[in-house]
Amino acid sequence: MNKKASIYLVLCCLSLLTSCGGSKQEMPGEKYKTLTVTTGSQTLQSVYPATLRGRQSVEVRPQVSGVITDIRINEGDAVRRGQVLFIIDQVPYRAALETALANVKSAEAKLQTARLTASSKEELYKEKVVSDFDRQTARNQLLEAEAALAQAKAEETNARNNLSYTEVKSPVDGVASMIPYRVGALVNSSIAEPLVTVSDDAEIYAYFSMAESQMLDLIQEYGSLEDACRKMPAVGLKLSNGKEYPKTGRIDAISGTVDEGTGGVTLRAVFPNEGHLLRNGGSGTVSIPTEYKDCIVIPQSATYELQNRVFTWKVVDGKTQSAPLTVYKYNDGQTYIVLSGLKTGDVIISEGAGLMREGTVVNVTPSAEPEK
Repeated sequence: MNKKASIYLVLCCLSLLTSCGGSKQEMPGEKYKTLTVTTGSQTLQSVYPATLRGRQSVEVRPQVSGVITDIRINEGDAVRRGQVLFIIDQVPYRAALETALANVKSAEAKLQTARLTASSKEELYKEKVVSDFDRQTARNQLLEAEAALAQAKAEETNARNNLSYTEVKSPVDGVASMIPYRVGALVNSSIAEPLVTVSDDAEIYAYFSMAESQMLDLIQEYGSLEDACRKMPAVGLKLSNGKEYPKTGRIDAISGTVDEGTGGVTLRAVFPNEGHLLRNGGSGTVSIPTEYKDCIVIPQSATYELQNRVFTWKVVDGKTQSAPLTVYKYNDGQTYIVLSGLKTGDVIISEGAGLMREGTVVNVTPSAEPEK
């Protein structure tokens, strides 16, 4: 290599070293999804597990003892009020009624005889043929005959009632439950299981409990329990299979006492049930909507908790800055309503808040606003 070539190679190396040392490249910031804070309306759905009951659910039990001779319905049938459901052996009760009728006729005959005797004694007493003792005795026998007739008629009424009770009828319109007894079973008024349960499910009551603190919030919001029942919005019902019931209901009753064991207050929501989709004894989840207007709503994924406080990360001059928040005590499990700590126009990290650090350099990548 000649001298000129060597000098040229050295100059090229120096030029390259000078270029690399003179321009210092900055590492780009990480890309995080961000959200620009705005105000809007938010509807919170407060959910409560509920037990479903028919408008009326009546246990049908026999009023007389005997053997079931006929079952007039199938399990699960729709029944009408007054419809005969079961027949209990009527033979002994018909015999008892016939005996009572015979006793009534005998008592009527004895009464007629006592009246004739008393009338005769009165006439004979006026003629001074019989003594006052005989007259009074006849009067007493008449009273005794009248009492015997009244007793016989009462026994007749009781026998008729017992015979009528052998036809076990439905007390309400509704749907029959399963039947634990069969023809030939001996039943009485003290059986452990009812013959059948009839549920009137044209409307279904959903019973659920609310914490005492939430109840106090309702009273303060609406003024009284009565006003809360009247003014609360329509409520929804999620079925046990996870699907929404197509019709909304309304809260029509609130317990006036607090359960000392649970600290909860029982409420009742009523839902129409024309299609008989809801059944007595079922379960579901009642959701009560509450609308808040002109509030700041952020996703819970944009927050993290530290020592029971909620924080978010603001983006200030391209870097993260921790910001404590005051959020509304109720939430839907996905978003928070922010009471203080943020203002309109602030930019926050919308996802992965738990992985961030103070002063992290970020490149802003806008994300969708939280669903209202």
